[in-house]
Amino acid sequence: MKPPNSPRVLALFLLGLLAAARLRAAEPIPDSDCLQCHEDRELTRTNAAGQTISLYVDAAVLRASRHATNTCWSCHSDIGPGHPDDGAAVRPVNCAACHADQSETYGASVHGRAGLQGAPGVPTCQDCHGTHDIQPRGAAGSRLHAARLAATCGQCHEAEARDVQASVHGRALAAGKRDAPTCTDCHLEHKIETLRGVPGARIAERVCSPCHASERINARYRLPADRVKTFLGSYHGLAGRLGSTRAANCASCHGVHLILPSSDPRSSIHPDNLVHTCGHCHPGATQGFVAGRVHTDLGAGADLGSVVNRWVRRIYLVLIVTTIGVLATHNLLHWWRRAALTRRASLLWGEDRMDRNQRGQHLVLAVSFIVLALSGFALKYPDSWAAWVLGDNESLRRWSHRGAALVLVGLGGYHVLYVLLSARGRALLRDLLPARRDVHELHGALRYLTGRGPRARAPHRFGYVEKFEYWAVVWGTAIMGLTGFVLWFPVAVSRWLPRWVVDVALTIHYYEAILACLAVLVWHFYHVIFDPDVYPLNWAFWTGRRLPPPPEAAGPPGSTPAAAPPGGSVSPGQDKLNNGQ
Repeated sequence: MKPPNSPRVLALFLLGLLAAARLRAAEPIPDSDCLQCHEDRELTRTNAAGQTISLYVDAAVLRASRHATNTCWSCHSDIGPGHPDDGAAVRPVNCAACHADQSETYGASVHGRAGLQGAPGVPTCQDCHGTHDIQPRGAAGSRLHAARLAATCGQCHEAEARDVQASVHGRALAAGKRDAPTCTDCHLEHKIETLRGVPGARIAERVCSPCHASERINARYRLPADRVKTFLGSYHGLAGRLGSTRAANCASCHGVHLILPSSDPRSSIHPDNLVHTCGHCHPGATQGFVAGRVHTDLGAGADLGSVVNRWVRRIYLVLIVTTIGVLATHNLLHWWRRAALTRRASLLWGEDRMDRNQRGQHLVLAVSFIVLALSGFALKYPDSWAAWVLGDNESLRRWSHRGAALVLVGLGGYHVLYVLLSARGRALLRDLLPARRDVHELHGALRYLTGRGPRARAPHRFGYVEKFEYWAVVWGTAIMGLTGFVLWFPVAVSRWLPRWVVDVALTIHYYEAILACLAVLVWHFYHVIFDPDVYPLNWAFWTGRRLPPPPEAAGPPGSTPAAAPPGGSVSPGQDKLNNGQ
């Protein structure tokens, strides 16, 4: 029998001891083992800066803390059974193991960014929340309690803490009024940020508005209810809303931390201090200059200036309504008279464009498109004017949108049958099919528009303008109809297709709607309203006929324009129209 290989046995034995030691290190250490040493009030250590740090842990305080259900090893899991004799340095507690979201937010704060840049003395979780004595924020003993938060932040920001405690906010907190703001109400909690260089409108809307635009707080403490609104409507507020960082904001006048009422002689808005306060931005400011109001409410104030200002405002409102109303009525009557003459001329001398059936289809298309656009954007932007037009009923917006969509899709189906089964429909389709002549027409139009050739009329019933519109409607109806039904039945669609198909359909539906609306405004409205040849209106949608173009456009592409008759008349209908007949 061979004797055992002694080195191999020894190696296996040592590996077993090492594995056992690692297994033991991974086992939680009982709190009782830790407290054998750490309940000693005299237990201390000296850090790298030469400071003496107490390592005493009060077990009663720990049991009364927010982490009472945790063990010591829950936070100090890097400590092994050989501590402290193993000489291994104890690593800082990793709070992110349980509080990942808060740690990530802290990393984006002014404190977290400073720590990443190596700045000394950056506060950590323990500096604000404590160590073994962590309490819920609402507990009276918590470092984050509203009444104690200024003192907690004051460990690093002593001057700011003194100002807050002396301010109207600090005194209100000391009196037990929790509605008063404290540090984190203005600077946020974990994502703490500096407010230097922030646009004034942002400070007014995000920092001061939560309290000073709150009906509940203003009513409870009898504060003016219009301070935010009147500031945002002032010169300073408007400049801030446009992104200016130089325009005065709330803190520019009222102070940052030492905010005091105007009756306090120390206040920056006390009458005796206004020249100095306004002088920061307006050098040479005088008592007369600072006598103006920043928070101007035209409906209030009993002093002479407010009364005069209020009556001037009323007079101007009446003057504006009366003057613009008279001017608008005059121009509306003038436009309607011209439109009526155009309609009469189109009936007498106009070209045949659309029969009654086609005009009916156009009317249904126009109404359904308008309802679709209005309700669609109201659904996408519930705070917009479009939503206001349809009221606050989301169900009404949704079903009006779907109803209009069904009408449009139904019209599309009817139109397909119309162009396939009726003689007028087939003729319409033939006239609207793209052809080589459209390229020549477009080329001639581009030469005319760039001043390199004469104006030419489309040699057939429909030119490239009408054909582009027609096929754009066909394309848009198909795309919007298909994506609309996907969005209407997303659950059913996702049973057969990937879920991302619904998201892509939403994107296509939204941007196709924008494209369609802009195309109607920019292209269609120009050619039926604003084109000088048809202004003030092309009546073909109503009468089925339109006035012929002027003689200079009557020749074939490339022809020399005909001379206009004396007096500048361009056609019999236009001549009658120009003479008001």
